[in-house]
Amino acid sequence: MPPLSSEIPSGGRVRLAYLVSHPIQYQAPLLRRIAQEADIDLTVFFGSDFSVRGYKDEGFGVGVKWDVPLLDGYHHEFLPQLRQTTGVGVASPLNHGIFSRLRGRNDAQPFDALWVHGYATINAMHGIIAANALGIPVLLRAESWLRDRDRSGMKLAIKGLFLDMLKHLVDATLPIGSLNAAYWSHYFGEDFPQFLMPYAVDNSYFQQRAFAARSGRAALLADLDLDPRRPVILFASKLQHRKHCGDLLEAYLHLAPAPGAEPFPSLIIVGDGEARAELEARVAATGLKSVRFCGFRNQSELPRFFDIASVFVLPSQHEPWGLIVNEVMNAGRAVIVSDDVGCQPDLITDGVEGAIFPARDVAALTDALHRVLATPETAAAMGQRALERIQSWSFEEDVRGLRRALAEVTGKIAV
Repeated sequence: MPPLSSEIPSGGRVRLAYLVSHPIQYQAPLLRRIAQEADIDLTVFFGSDFSVRGYKDEGFGVGVKWDVPLLDGYHHEFLPQLRQTTGVGVASPLNHGIFSRLRGRNDAQPFDALWVHGYATINAMHGIIAANALGIPVLLRAESWLRDRDRSGMKLAIKGLFLDMLKHLVDATLPIGSLNAAYWSHYFGEDFPQFLMPYAVDNSYFQQRAFAARSGRAALLADLDLDPRRPVILFASKLQHRKHCGDLLEAYLHLAPAPGAEPFPSLIIVGDGEARAELEARVAATGLKSVRFCGFRNQSELPRFFDIASVFVLPSQHEPWGLIVNEVMNAGRAVIVSDDVGCQPDLITDGVEGAIFPARDVAALTDALHRVLATPETAAAMGQRALERIQSWSFEEDVRGLRRALAEVTGKIAV
């Protein structure tokens, strides 16, 4: 798709620095899209290259090397590290040279704005403070929301004091959705500048991959030894305890017409992680023959599983967004999510694109499965509405939001 602005305005190009911990598979296509804007000169500063080299993901519990391009199509630099890292934490990665790069080196002009991903790391705060020292406006994007893990009153008070300080160092926020926007309003105030930059995926990529997967549908079902006449329930995420795939498994068992009988749908579990062994043990104890564990699958493989699914389920707690939901909606599939999944208010309406249930309520999840799978036509219609809804939650909306923010804080770019 062509850039939103094809001509450079009289103010010239805006030099935008983006500071982020490491190359992220979901963000790479967005960065390529932003780099197409004729009046935005984007440079991405990464703290680490571990995701490019391959690493052991703590959530999946297996080695991961992404099979999609992470660095193509945009200008980037890896900041010098004070120590090597293979993950992300408060002090990891830890870099130096942020100030000098923002100021401009080798006769380069200083940057006009700094966009930072997250704020709860030393690197992020280093970048924010450096930008303030240089008079460079700061745009902040993060996943935070108010329905997070329980915290003590003392921790909440400290967090409130920290964020009250932080708002004076930030010029605008880039909320990823409704719950994130409410978070910024709560801590920074209702009048603080916000510019929606929704959490989106490469819709075209996933729609194309889902369409291409249709020709291999029968082969995949045969490989999995599944009856093509039976609906498929899909879970695809890290098998962490907070994802509560076990709740989905228990709800699935309740779909059986009688004790000891097989449920009519099949259940496919894609992913790996700390909960896999106990999930497999639970299935073995039931003697069910219609559950498949498919392990970790790379991003380009997932549309094949979306294609054979009748409904996708994400029963997580404390899920700030859940980008896998965006991906599945691009395949035109119905979605069931808990009310503790952050994308729900923006992407899923109960009974329209799928269903919503209270987190950890297995009976309610069972009912949601019954409702969505009531007939093949019910699930298919919900999936079509999901595909229609996700069209407007896209990288184009991200670029519009970013342009509005840059126009506000720099005055050098047209909206």
